[in-house]
Amino acid sequence: MSKESKIVSNPEFNAAAAGVMEGCRVMAGFSDEPGQTTRLYLTPAVAQAHSYLRQRMEQLGMRVWVDAVGNLHGLYAAETTDAPRLLIASHIDTVPNSGGYDGVLGVMMGIAMVELLGGKKLPFAIEVIAFPEEEGVRFSLPFLGSRALVGTLQPELLQRRDAKGVTVADAIRNFGLNPDEIPAAKFSGDVLGYFEIHIEQGPVLESLDMRLGVVEAIVGQTRLEVKFRGKANHAGTTPMNLRQDALTGAAEWITTVEQSARRDASMVATVGRIETYPNVGNVVPSDVTCSLDIRHAEDAVRQQTVFALMRSAEILAARRGLQFAARTLLDQPAVPMHPTLTAKLADAAAAANVPLHRMTSGAGHDAMIVAPHMPTAMLFLRSPGGVSHHPEETVLAEDVTAALQVAMQFLQQLQS
Repeated sequence: MSKESKIVSNPEFNAAAAGVMEGCRVMAGFSDEPGQTTRLYLTPAVAQAHSYLRQRMEQLGMRVWVDAVGNLHGLYAAETTDAPRLLIASHIDTVPNSGGYDGVLGVMMGIAMVELLGGKKLPFAIEVIAFPEEEGVRFSLPFLGSRALVGTLQPELLQRRDAKGVTVADAIRNFGLNPDEIPAAKFSGDVLGYFEIHIEQGPVLESLDMRLGVVEAIVGQTRLEVKFRGKANHAGTTPMNLRQDALTGAAEWITTVEQSARRDASMVATVGRIETYPNVGNVVPSDVTCSLDIRHAEDAVRQQTVFALMRSAEILAARRGLQFAARTLLDQPAVPMHPTLTAKLADAAAAANVPLHRMTSGAGHDAMIVAPHMPTAMLFLRSPGGVSHHPEETVLAEDVTAALQVAMQFLQQLQS
């Protein structure tokens, strides 16, 4: 028997859900690459997205501005000028050739919630934020927007360069912003909490035949850049036993990564990017750079695994006559959501007659950057087929309707 609730037909919520999905489809058209959805940090596609979101927000009477890191803010005023704010946020950047709902859905849901208020003022203001960088694609540096929001974006990170040699600071200036003003992007004043709505990006909710999930914690993750260096030589004249082949060394280590992760059902480890040099068919590769992404709900287990994999790479490199180096790009502890805010979200689902599955998020989200600094709650919508970071990524209209019903009840719960 299905665990789904029967969503009561309500023209207002149905229309709002249709508007959310249409907004996501429009946003998917703002792309750095024709024929696909690719939107990287502070590219012209982000400027197009900002223009569209600004128009939607201003139509609802929201005050709109862009801070120095490129976060787009839309403020819906409260009953009084000194009221606290509820932040509703997610990201609008994508991985290359992405789907249209990862991140963007949460921003469109925030706008829809304001629209559903129909001009009614609450005891707290609602600030919808669109982060321009969460995925970390352009600069191998994730969460630029949310780090700036909570004041943890270190100045030295602004010198990180993309594949074209452009620094983060340059990208900010090229977008018409001033990186020197980033400290002013940190939140201030009385904040009630942070609320993020996101697609699950996995198969759990669908396997349970449930529409929505409430996130209780986000797993910890470590991202590293790993380099193997050998010696380039002629592919036809260099005997196998005399080679210092960086690529075969990296391949052997990558197999070790997979074997290590398979020993623990709660762990995932991914090498998703490989660059080889000179990348010529008849030359033994001298240099390989690859990524490593490790995630686990227990920080100690994750850290022990990273240590073991780094040690195995060092031993392998020494055996093969290679040099090995690694640098940590992200070392993010597992992050629990706020128990009181999470309980209110669960109560909102009960009031809306929508069952919620309590779950841990295996994906990283801006919520995990924000949670150490303010009360945070997160709502998941199921991902049909468990598909994300792919053009086939989608959501179901009835799930969006259910999420809006829960979200509006959540606003009620926050008033009690």
